[in-house]
Amino acid sequence: MTDTAAAPERIIRDPAGDVVDADYEVLPRLTASIDPSPPLSRVIATPSVEGMDMLRKPVAAMERLRASRGGPIFWIAGLGVAFAAFWISGGHALLRQAPLLLAAQERGVALTISGVMSRIDASGPQPVLFVGGEAANDGASPSPLPPLEIRVTGNDGRTTRYTLGTSDRSLAPGERFAFSSRLDVPRNGVKTVSVTFAN
Repeated sequence: MTDTAAAPERIIRDPAGDVVDADYEVLPRLTASIDPSPPLSRVIATPSVEGMDMLRKPVAAMERLRASRGGPIFWIAGLGVAFAAFWISGGHALLRQAPLLLAAQERGVALTISGVMSRIDASGPQPVLFVGGEAANDGASPSPLPPLEIRVTGNDGRTTRYTLGTSDRSLAPGERFAFSSRLDVPRNGVKTVSVTFAN
């Protein structure tokens, strides 16, 4: 149907014509001759340094430098850096609260927690632990109420801690503060529940 003269010429190459076999030759392995005599040691001659003694430090001065401790400026600077690190890392807050703690002990402030009750409500899709009670000031002067810490211990012995804020409320002498909270129930059940003042 088609004219063979009109078809373009195709060049057919032999695929094996592009491959060249490599020739190689195996050479015998040369063994190093073992010389039974030991190797010669190198002796390095050091030049005389008689004229350079003036550059060396005297031994007595070196011992004196090693034996001396830091002077007063060194110790003052070291103590200053240590105090600055203490102050920046929270020492200022500790020192600010120290007079309040001492004053509270002197005034006879006695904050107590009483009537702690806990129960598990399983009526919803997830069981909920309800914890309630009251904090009281049994002292003779008003006192700020610190946050409360609720510790829930599961049957496996793991303790989970929750903090219940009190909004820095101040309790007058004889005043009571009722609290309650809803918490997650541990998977394996509740062993104990305790409430204390957070530090």
